[in-house]
Amino acid sequence: MRTPPNERLTSDIAGTPKARKASEPERRCILSGETGPRESLVRLAVSPAGLVLPDAQEKAPGRGAWIGASRAGLEEALASGKLKGALSRAFKTGDLDLPDALPQMVEDALTRVFLDRLGLEMRVGALILGTQRIAEAARGGAVALLLHASDASEDGRKKLDQAWRVGREAEGSGERGLELPLDRNALSVALGRDNVVHLALADDAAAARVLKPLTRLMHYLGHDLPAADGRASARAE
Repeated sequence: MRTPPNERLTSDIAGTPKARKASEPERRCILSGETGPRESLVRLAVSPAGLVLPDAQEKAPGRGAWIGASRAGLEEALASGKLKGALSRAFKTGDLDLPDALPQMVEDALTRVFLDRLGLEMRVGALILGTQRIAEAARGGAVALLLHASDASEDGRKKLDQAWRVGREAEGSGERGLELPLDRNALSVALGRDNVVHLALADDAAAARVLKPLTRLMHYLGHDLPAADGRASARAE
């Protein structure tokens, strides 16, 4: 990724006169001018050739521009030219190449980061798979975050949701596991397991690590996470 002239390598474009500290959790959307949690915005960066690309891992060198729009909002801004204008002002150059497939590229990048996170949690033993194992852990109060594939059966969801509420002593609350924007096939391929329909995280720290990329993906798809459903009191890092 390239750095526009006269810009420092470590700063991000936040849309305010004063630079934000790197530790601050909020960023400003270059399209709306509104400030929001970092987990609800997506970072865009520019390649040396001027190609605008998603930086879902926030690791590309140089300054980045943040967008808080949903996919539908990004598609509209791209078609109308509003996105290019905002990026040109942010990067102080009009020599930018915005791919027509940018909205899909953003979704793919966010999905990949989320699935990679699940894979890491599985490798360290924090991810629980299998309906029976999840049910037993949930009833024992050992589930911090409960997730369901988009094509999970309603009956299967209800049984695990109930077990999760029992373990949390939250019977009657109506709290439910979170429905992912991915089906069992996508989850199974990503995790290298057969028929992954339900998933659970065993502790708050693991839940927080998973919630960070999941929150960003769901926000981009226009489905913000409920305040309490599917999780214990885990906070995104």
